[in-house]
Amino acid sequence: MDIKETFVENKPRLDKPRLSFWQIWNMSFGFLGIQFGFALQNANVSRIFETLGANVDDIPILWVAAPVTGLLIQPIIGYFSDKTWTRLGRRRPFFLAGALLASFALIVMPNSPVLWIAAGTLWLMDASINISMEPFRAFVGDLLPSAQRTQGFAMQSFFIGLGAVVASALPYIITNWFGIANTAPAGEIPPSVKFSFYIGAFAFLSAVVWTVVSSKEYSPEELQQYDTAQHTHAPRPDLSVSGKSLIRKGLYWFIGGLILSAVIFYYTEEKGLYIFSAGCVFFGLVQIVAGLLMQNGKTENGFVEVITDLNHMPKTMGQLALVQFFSWFALFSMWIYTTAAVTKHIYGTEDPTSALYNEGADWVGICFAAYNGFAALVAFALPPLAHITSRKTVHMLALFAGGVGLASFYIIQNPNLIIVSMIGVGIAWASILSMPYAILAGSLPAHKMGVYMGIFNFFIVIPQITAAAILGYITKNIFHGEAILSLVTGGVAMVLAGVLVLFVKDEDDVTRSI
Repeated sequence: MDIKETFVENKPRLDKPRLSFWQIWNMSFGFLGIQFGFALQNANVSRIFETLGANVDDIPILWVAAPVTGLLIQPIIGYFSDKTWTRLGRRRPFFLAGALLASFALIVMPNSPVLWIAAGTLWLMDASINISMEPFRAFVGDLLPSAQRTQGFAMQSFFIGLGAVVASALPYIITNWFGIANTAPAGEIPPSVKFSFYIGAFAFLSAVVWTVVSSKEYSPEELQQYDTAQHTHAPRPDLSVSGKSLIRKGLYWFIGGLILSAVIFYYTEEKGLYIFSAGCVFFGLVQIVAGLLMQNGKTENGFVEVITDLNHMPKTMGQLALVQFFSWFALFSMWIYTTAAVTKHIYGTEDPTSALYNEGADWVGICFAAYNGFAALVAFALPPLAHITSRKTVHMLALFAGGVGLASFYIIQNPNLIIVSMIGVGIAWASILSMPYAILAGSLPAHKMGVYMGIFNFFIVIPQITAAAILGYITKNIFHGEAILSLVTGGVAMVLAGVLVLFVKDEDDVTRSI
């Protein structure tokens, strides 16, 4: 049934009851499985693409599937998980559906016979993971009182780190502990990678089922009793005015995208840049369509509501958007270029069929496991540190540590020292997965927690699309194929994100100070 978006003003506002450590543990446990999927994807998909014949400067374009699917899926899932209620609950049906689809994709991916099938499977895998993941963010806002939100998101960070440690290291473990080959003939995926994905599929589904079975949700009626945000009762914007404004903004984006496409066509042959200009055109068209629907009184649909909410998002969310942009630009550069950078800059090879290349690729998996391990350990320290200082201070310092760690790859010659760099990356990763969401949740209307968490994903996806559009061009034409310089660029972006944290307003901090 639909959840009614009505709140009784004269009813007493209650804070949600505090949950025990193990209740928070159970409600977050599904993230262990979700991160198995993400970690296997992040550490091995570039390797699979190169094995199937992709050039290093083509990899960002192939990776664009992941952020694009997130851009489309998360707000849709957030909207519907806000609006519907089943016997299984509000968010849990989406956890389970995404887990089933993602587990299937994890089995298919390492068995892809050709590059285009692997790229298509990445679309399916990332869409499925997003179906499970987005409601988990809203789940914390639904169930936890304000005082426990930082702890809830930190617990998610712990399971993300723990799952990624094991999943990232699986190819190395399977080869070095069980003797399964990590090499294969040209064009074939090594057996160690295949077995890793099979294990990941089982772990994903099992962990999500645990959360579905062990956690319960508040009913729509119960949720109406709680005031989870300062602006729960804020009036809706004037949609007639919003319609005109959206059409005007949409025309600016549409025309700007066409002009940018023309510039790209006349001045460069880099096709990847069209992703960025096409995105501008598409966003312009979306706003124009939404504006026309508003002017014709057709406002009772999810499409218009999502676009309206995007254009009237809380101030804190807009401030966090800039922080997220540079944070995730840096992370995306790390995920797509670490294998190429380490194997060439440190191991001295670009041949994906050689034993030395695969040794370096396996070590990248260990390094990814290391930063996720550090993140898991740091996660539990974040809430007390934020209580002593502030969430903004903790996040700023964590991003500084991550930026320095990522940029330090350039001066490393001994691969063992990459582990030291990953300490800083792990600290940043733990904070990125928790602090922005804890800050954001305090500024969101309770009845729109899901859709706004989905919209917030735009500011994770857009920097990844931007990176996919321009990093290939930059790496090829400016850095002359030196992927290590793309990692340094990511480090600089993460430090900039840390500076921008200073300009964010944390509504919960303001509330506590009154």
